[in-house]
Amino acid sequence: MKDTTMPANQQILLDNRPVGEAVASNFKLVTAETPPLQDGQVLVRHHFLSLDPYMRGRMNDAKSYAQPQPLGQTMQGGTVGEVVESRHPKYAVGDKVVGMGGWQEYSVVDGNLMGAMRKVDTTHVPLSAYLGAVGMPGVTAWYGLVKIIAPQAGQTMVVSAATGAVGSAFAALSKARGCRTVGIAGGSDKCKYAVEELGFDACIDYKLHSTAGSLSKALREVCPAGIDGYFENVGGLVLDAVLPLMNAFGRIAVCGMIAGYDGAPVPLTYPALILMQRLKVEGFIVSEHMEVWPEALTELGTLVATGKLRPRESIAQGLAAAPEAFLGLLKGKNFGKQLVKLI
Repeated sequence: MKDTTMPANQQILLDNRPVGEAVASNFKLVTAETPPLQDGQVLVRHHFLSLDPYMRGRMNDAKSYAQPQPLGQTMQGGTVGEVVESRHPKYAVGDKVVGMGGWQEYSVVDGNLMGAMRKVDTTHVPLSAYLGAVGMPGVTAWYGLVKIIAPQAGQTMVVSAATGAVGSAFAALSKARGCRTVGIAGGSDKCKYAVEELGFDACIDYKLHSTAGSLSKALREVCPAGIDGYFENVGGLVLDAVLPLMNAFGRIAVCGMIAGYDGAPVPLTYPALILMQRLKVEGFIVSEHMEVWPEALTELGTLVATGKLRPRESIAQGLAAAPEAFLGLLKGKNFGKQLVKLI
């Protein structure tokens, strides 16, 4: 292996923990030297970095479903990119890979570490899709729908954050199973896109409703047969609006509670409905169910390759734009999967 100078690497660290709402000054942009490769290691240049709501919970040093993000270290997150140097027989220069490279331009990956990185085929599926529809968000939608909600044709499915990476995959998967599929999203443009592009049967704009009762009434009109399965991404007022419409023996897959990510607890107004309607309410973390990933990714990849799932992306340019793009994501400013383009 010839001696090459390793590239300088821009990184974004978690500099301090948020007090209440997350702000840009919680993050710090630094430049680091990339260490020379050891045997078995691979140098990856990231093309795209994924921004996801779960990262907000990890910024707090509190009990959450994910380990806290260590202070003074590169923010963790999903990446897709290209192998630019390899000292591992399984990976060649030019291979496209997906992994958890974090908020930085380059990562050095141990090619022998199980699950650290996998090669992807970009012939029919664009590279960026492996961070969204054909990646963790898509598998999240698949697991919640298939394994927890277990839909039957003709039933009514509802998902909040309907036009995001998880919601858009949920729509395609739910429609493929013959279900009436209703979205909840913020803004008329998102709702129009949900129906016209993503195949939702209807989509309710939560921004038009200041109370759970008002939102519930609007949902009732588009779910005349009640709701059999609900995929929860936000909690708060939206969950309060959905619960009274759940049919007996309905199933709720709890994936996210973005309404409570700033640390204040978000109460549930009428929990007795869980008993009255004999509901199944199950929270899950998709990384704890690696056994389903191959099956889920096969279906999701086919949906994207055949044009049945055409997810939208919000793309911020350059690593320095990541913090503001992330803070915008937490407020619903993104339209579709939020990415940072690094190349």
